[in-house]
Amino acid sequence: MINLKNILTQFSRIFVGILFIISGLIKLNDPVGFSYKLAEYFGEPVFNLPFLVPFSLALALFIVILEVVLGVMLLLGYQSKLTVWLLLLLIIKFTFLTFYSAYFNVVKDCGCFGDALHLTPWESFTKDVVLLFFILILFVNVKLVQPLFTAKIQHSLVGISLVLCGIMGYWVLNHLPIIDFRPFKVGNNIQKGMEIPEGAPQSVVEMVFIYKVNGVDTEFTEKDLMNIPAGATFVDRKDKILVEGYVPPIHDFTMEKDGFDQKERLLHHYKLLVFVAYDLAIANKDGMLLLKNVQKEAEAKGYKVIGMTGSTQEQIEKTKKEFGFTFDFYFCDAIALKTIERANPSIVILEKGTVKQKVHYNDIEDLKL
Repeated sequence: MINLKNILTQFSRIFVGILFIISGLIKLNDPVGFSYKLAEYFGEPVFNLPFLVPFSLALALFIVILEVVLGVMLLLGYQSKLTVWLLLLLIIKFTFLTFYSAYFNVVKDCGCFGDALHLTPWESFTKDVVLLFFILILFVNVKLVQPLFTAKIQHSLVGISLVLCGIMGYWVLNHLPIIDFRPFKVGNNIQKGMEIPEGAPQSVVEMVFIYKVNGVDTEFTEKDLMNIPAGATFVDRKDKILVEGYVPPIHDFTMEKDGFDQKERLLHHYKLLVFVAYDLAIANKDGMLLLKNVQKEAEAKGYKVIGMTGSTQEQIEKTKKEFGFTFDFYFCDAIALKTIERANPSIVILEKGTVKQKVHYNDIEDLKL
């Protein structure tokens, strides 16, 4: 007689184990990116826990390695009670976070699968509910999750998975993600990434006017303007997105200098070498020192050399003086620059807007000019 309970339990074991391994490895490929997402949760207006922000990277590494190892442990049937308990606690936490993000619309993408797959907040919550369902099946039928090998082999395989995850984490932190899923990956064209296809859905936007009424900021739509009380004073106007339309993969990229966005001109250069440092104040000093020699070699080979940063003009001038940089810096939002490259600083080579090469400051010797 077919044991449906056992079949359902083994399916849940395989499904949950594989999904946790895939999800963990994708984030382990880019733990810095996942740490940015955690920092977003820790900041305002989500949980407002700024003291946790400095620990975002350490927590990101711990969580993604835990995901992978728990997936391996589940597939092996290693310490099944402990494994299922940890999976249950982890998925409850994830489900709470994704529900909070979806309900209050505070985090647009949970980062569950890094940049490889973007899910809406409600899609992320649904995914976690499905996982919770299968983990509860495992929790109820944990006695059916039996080990596949002897205890010695089980210990060895779990230990090997933990060591391999540690090696992978160390590598990507000191170099670049092994697989680049971002819109600025090598081979992609920035101009094309900013294009909006013909016929793409447009955003529906409502203008909202803010007036101070009896000392309280009150919002009024265009329809309410005739009903604004006497004595109310205008404070501000903002656009409220009712329905979000198509958002191109690259939508917040600028190259501003002296108040003008000059990306149209700069992206037409055949040889453009860009030093990317999203925050010059905390940029790696050794990496910054290496850029001077790169500048000389690149300019000798016909490259236009520029810098891109989200730092203030005061910080730019301080950095140029400290390291003797003679090239111009262009402003771009730090979030966009973190998407281009995780290292601070790093080097990006563009050919008429197409990304030809990207290197971490630890890999400058691999730069091909």
